[in-house]
Amino acid sequence: MTDRIALIIGALAIGALLLDQALNGGAAGFFLLRKLAELIYFVSFWRH
Repeated sequence: MTDRIALIIGALAIGALLLDQALNGGAAGFFLLRKLAELIYFVSFWRH
């Protein structure tokens, strides 16, 4: 991945979070963080 592509993806991610905050009060970002936490817990369960 080139630096340019990484910067574009980063800018899109930040833009999406800002739009979510402005339009939904951050509900979608919070939902995704909760699901990520569940995924991390699930994966760590299988490590033991």
